Amino acid sequence: MYLSIIKNNYTNLLHYHTYKHETSKDWVTFIHGAGGSSSIWFRQIRAFQKHFNVLVLDLRGHGKSKNPIGNLFKKEYTFDSITDDIIEVLHHLEIKKSHFIGISLGSILIRNLAERKTELVKSMVLGGAILKLNVRSRVLMRLGNIFKSVVPYMLLYKLFAFVIMPRKNHKKSRLLFINEAKKLYQKEFLKWFKMTSELKPLLRFFRSKDINIPTLYIMGEEDHLFLPSIRKVVKDHISSSLYVIKKCGHVVNVEQPKIFNLETINFIKAQG
Repeated sequence: MYLSIIKNNYTNLLHYHTYKHETSKDWVTFIHGAGGSSSIWFRQIRAFQKHFNVLVLDLRGHGKSKNPIGNLFKKEYTFDSITDDIIEVLHHLEIKKSHFIGISLGSILIRNLAERKTELVKSMVLGGAILKLNVRSRVLMRLGNIFKSVVPYMLLYKLFAFVIMPRKNHKKSRLLFINEAKKLYQKEFLKWFKMTSELKPLLRFFRSKDINIPTLYIMGEEDHLFLPSIRKVVKDHISSSLYVIKKCGHVVNVEQPKIFNLETINFIKAQG
């Protein structure tokens, strides 16, 4: 399905798909990360649709959410504008409240949505969550900003993927994200990459505020860039809990889908 979203006289088509449950009234909305698509949830959909109504969508410019020729968004992308896209889909489907599951950058979008439209969020499951950029990730972003206009974007993306997911057992998820990123256009990648300038103050705000929405952080034991900051935040945020999957990297839903599905479904069911 596609939703035509009109903003400032420019139209973008967002692709989404719903899986309806015969009796459940609960919705679970899946949000992928940058360079990915809704296809990364292929190991979750069957398990979750046994219990809930499921919504998966492709973020702007990703997967099947391609911009029609001649109708490209001309304004710069921001976390707020991308979050607004998600809100538009929820309103279109008349979903008044949903549980949200996100991976990587998708976790930032969900947290941003929870700040802006708290009434829409019943709970959050944030996999491979990003709440702070350590020295290595800040250097990576700085290099990307320096070379983004002169180096082919796929070279940059492969570098990012290798730094975030460096081990042999991360190869499957690393290749999945690289193959999905190949579907992006260079201009689309640059629009998304420019959003990194918003990250530092936004993440600082998220770390400082307990939003009082039940939140499960589900992280890989080997997610060396982002796990340390999540451990610290969970100690301070009363509404948050952390589950660490052993022998697992950043993309937990791909590397360890059985554990991911079991823990997240149990967490969502516990919210009533």
